[in-house]
Amino acid sequence: MNDPLSPEPGTTPSAGSDPSNQPPSLAGIDGGAIKNESSVAQPAAPGWERATLEKLAFAALEEQRLARRWRNGVRLAWLGFLVVVAWMGFSQNGPTRDVSQPHTAVVEIKGEIASGAEASADAIGASLRAAFEDQGALAVVLLINSPGGSPVQAGIINDEIRRLKAKHQKPVYAVVEESCASAAYYIAVAADKIFVDKASIVGSIGVLMDGFGFTGLMDKLGVERRLMTAGENKGFLDPFSPQTDKQRLFAQSMLDQIHQQFIAVVRAGRGARLKETPETFSGLFWSGEQAVALGLADQLANLDYVAREIVKAEEIVDYTRHENVAERLVKRFGASIGEAAVRTLGHSVLMR
Repeated sequence: MNDPLSPEPGTTPSAGSDPSNQPPSLAGIDGGAIKNESSVAQPAAPGWERATLEKLAFAALEEQRLARRWRNGVRLAWLGFLVVVAWMGFSQNGPTRDVSQPHTAVVEIKGEIASGAEASADAIGASLRAAFEDQGALAVVLLINSPGGSPVQAGIINDEIRRLKAKHQKPVYAVVEESCASAAYYIAVAADKIFVDKASIVGSIGVLMDGFGFTGLMDKLGVERRLMTAGENKGFLDPFSPQTDKQRLFAQSMLDQIHQQFIAVVRAGRGARLKETPETFSGLFWSGEQAVALGLADQLANLDYVAREIVKAEEIVDYTRHENVAERLVKRFGASIGEAAVRTLGHSVLMR
């Protein structure tokens, strides 16, 4: 049987028949392929390589120009910062008012008395010399608010005050705000008179040495300390090594000697005004009102009263050498990190 879809033998498809049934023309396919190929692979414009290289070169030059501007801007910013720091450093030191007229010179002693602090012997000594050497300063007032600190720094300041008093023949007064304890009182007794508020904390005439011992904890943890020294007592302040009775007695004798030095300075400064009791040099502290009764201070008064009624010069000029921005930056990024570590683990002798 013949397939009904197949044309009869010998017949030719009509022109109106479905073109999809007709075989595709090879000429039409080849022509379309050639046409598409010619449209994709068109030749580039002449000189495109040079144009591309020029664009890359200009882009590189622009990037270098921007980087150069950025570097110059950063350098100018740092220069301006350094100029401001230098200006602040020069402007923050020295008296803050006109010193041509008679006035009361003030030197502040605030915070811990220690080397490198604002209340160090170097800083306070420089302020004291500037105040004493000014012809307009009728008297020098020590404005004190300190819990104490180093006996070495306090001793240097005390000696410098007495030296400057003898050289310039100017009176020195100490005015206590909240606290004048231990090493701060060591400094205050160099003054001719000590003025306090009735609620001020005054005294604490004693010496201490503090630290920590970790030997018991190390035994519980099973940690062995391996410390090698040349000298029997070289490591007796090591917190990880046990302390012998001999070493403890040696440290105590040193503290007692420093304590006697402190007592001698207080007696020399206060003289007959001091009313000694068994507790006077025991390390106790008292209120300002009690201190006056015990002869540790002279009178209840503040800075304004002393300038107006005692010195007779109401104009107050501050000679305190304040730490400037540049010095704070140096401390922050300098040896302060190592110093903090030493203070954390080490021992120090303090008057508190």
